[in-house]
Amino acid sequence: MDGAEDPKITVPRRKGIQSILTGFQVLDFLLKAGQAVPLRDIAAGTGLSASKLQFYLISLAEVGAVKQDVQTGHYGLGAYTLRLGIAGLQQFDIYQSAHARMEQLAKDTGATVFLGVWGDQGPTVIHRTESTSRHPIFDLRLGAVLPITGSALGRLFLAYLPKSVTADHVIGGIASFEDSSRHIRQARLSISRGELLAEHTAISAPIFDQSGRILAGITLMGPQNLLSDDPDSAAARALKTLTETISHEAGATTQHYLDF
Repeated sequence: MDGAEDPKITVPRRKGIQSILTGFQVLDFLLKAGQAVPLRDIAAGTGLSASKLQFYLISLAEVGAVKQDVQTGHYGLGAYTLRLGIAGLQQFDIYQSAHARMEQLAKDTGATVFLGVWGDQGPTVIHRTESTSRHPIFDLRLGAVLPITGSALGRLFLAYLPKSVTADHVIGGIASFEDSSRHIRQARLSISRGELLAEHTAISAPIFDQSGRILAGITLMGPQNLLSDDPDSAAARALKTLTETISHEAGATTQHYLDF
């Protein structure tokens, strides 16, 4: 009828195969346990009865996802899970993982967001997302190599890369930057104000790989009157959450953050 509201369409939640979901629940518990554990611990941690859990462990063991210690009878992750993990890391694409999230971060903060890696000549911009605000940053082009000591991204790499990698890029030696590098590692943020571009703030955060090495950095940049240099600002917290999420997808663990 004219003027009538369109009926709401409810999209039903897609159903998965419950047995597969339960199997991965068991694997996730073993992953978090970090070592082989007895059957009763797995049952308590997953909420499954011991009798039901036995069937899952037998099936998972048959495909190599779980192994049982012949001496203790405890269960741990099997060799197949290692193969899956390595394959997943080999297929990890940092651009695919980051670009949609960078677009959302740009919308949320009103800042320009760019992804940088360590290239042959130093910190290099490989992807950039502009916000929908009126303050696009035209000075920052793809392929741009940023100064290692005069940019937030540069000092981020200086803080996390081995000195043998960065020494040749630092005029006057690395020693004078040890205090700032220590602060960056503690905060997991590198912040610059008016350095790379006048009257602009830049905030960079690291992305780690499975070995705990810095893989890349994501930077927020915007006018000082719009982007605060406060490390506890909403924008800085959102940036850290984003880079931590991508780091976990790349295989990094919480311990990698605690090691710095």
